[in-house]
Amino acid sequence: MAEHRSMQRAALLDAARSLLSEGGTEALTFPALAERTGLARSSVYEYFRSRAAVVEELCEVDFPLWAAEVASAMERADSAEGKVEAYVRQQLALVGDRRHRAVVAISASELDAGAREKIRAAHGGLVAMIVEALAELGQKEPRLAAMLLQGVVDAAVRRIELGAAEDPAAITDAAVTMALRGVGG
Repeated sequence: MAEHRSMQRAALLDAARSLLSEGGTEALTFPALAERTGLARSSVYEYFRSRAAVVEELCEVDFPLWAAEVASAMERADSAEGKVEAYVRQQLALVGDRRHRAVVAISASELDAGAREKIRAAHGGLVAMIVEALAELGQKEPRLAAMLLQGVVDAAVRRIELGAAEDPAAITDAAVTMALRGVGG
């Protein structure tokens, strides 16, 4: 029974990722989840109390995987500048990933205070990854610089997500250039 519930929950999360990728948070509804998984709508409520709970769980599951990919890219870099570039490029490379859509959906979703706090903490872990490299580059306030750097990444993500006139590669290159010119001591 526990294995069946676990499989159903995983199917619901996968359906939620698809819905978010296809139509953003507006597409993530319980009737749509029920239709995608073949469950009765009332059964979806047995797994999640609200749309916000679905998004929160997606973030709990997907954000660590996403962050691990960023960390891995940074570990392969051999300099502080290389780590900054990897931090920016890897996050922007993940924009098309269905897992990333769930993370992006957070800002547009109606989450309760507890969920927002969990997500802020996870996001803080991502920002913390770059603090040491920024300190190596001579930043007097590396934590503040890391938060501002993440702001550049977030703006580039939004630009790519909007389907801006610029090519995603051009947006990524511009964000890397801004980051590298802006983080020097």
